[in-house]
Amino acid sequence: MVTRPIEEKPERTHDAVLLHIKRRGEMTVGDLCDVLEITSMAVRRHLVGLQKEGLITSRIEKKQRGRPTYRYSLTPKAQTLFPSGYESLANDLLDAVFEKDGAAGVMELLEFRNKKVVQRLRVELEGKDVAEKISAVAKFFSESGFMTDWEKLPDGNFIIYQRHCAVHDLAKQYRQLCGLEPKLIEDILGLKVTRQQYMLNNDPVCGYMVNPAE
Repeated sequence: MVTRPIEEKPERTHDAVLLHIKRRGEMTVGDLCDVLEITSMAVRRHLVGLQKEGLITSRIEKKQRGRPTYRYSLTPKAQTLFPSGYESLANDLLDAVFEKDGAAGVMELLEFRNKKVVQRLRVELEGKDVAEKISAVAKFFSESGFMTDWEKLPDGNFIIYQRHCAVHDLAKQYRQLCGLEPKLIEDILGLKVTRQQYMLNNDPVCGYMVNPAE
């Protein structure tokens, strides 16, 4: 499973497949065999794994003669594995706010941003059941670079896992980001949310327990 940003010269073939598709756009099995210098069987094995992880998708290209060709491309989830410059920009903006208005100014900005997110998602989630709402929240965070999934527990509670933090370095400087995150999820869902695991405490993930009964 790919759980970290893709490097410019990846050591793992799994990562290299994603990098080449990122650079060239759609690619076929034959294209990947050429650039990776491995067999078609090996390429297909990696493609199957990446499709199961939701990182690539495929379409059929029909030809006048012969078999149709499958062309593979990245999903929005995979795009979050590549550097975007977002964290650097966010850091500069928060630094500027901190210099001008201190910690209170940073909190005010982050709370305003979260309020806008809550307003938008609450409208989208109106009428949905708890599982559908949690799935939508996980999708929102995944699309924001947090590689998020969730599961329902035997006791009826739900847990949301963030397996990659898109703002990890930024959060080390501005812990307000982490402090507001459970509140953001809570406000979107309208349910009680507590943090169970925390990457900055050296846990492998950030885990949030959702209790529908409270």
